[in-house]
Amino acid sequence: MATYHYTMDEDRCKGCGLCVTVCPKKVLEISGKVNAKGYFPAYQARPEDCVYCTTCCIMCPDVAISITEEEEAPAS
Repeated sequence: MATYHYTMDEDRCKGCGLCVTVCPKKVLEISGKVNAKGYFPAYQARPEDCVYCTTCCIMCPDVAISITEEEEAPAS
């Protein structure tokens, strides 16, 4: 069975909030911390609620979010 991994490149994010708006589980919020470019990036406020639907990835104009599938190692 595959597992998924959510990654946010905070320095690419300009804090537009599109991902926050479209998240069906309200996982994402805008941070109170400034990134290297001077923006307030989005972050996973409730990662345990993420269903890895990739809607945030699709909506992000800066390609700052990725969800990757990780194969589990077979049991020996």
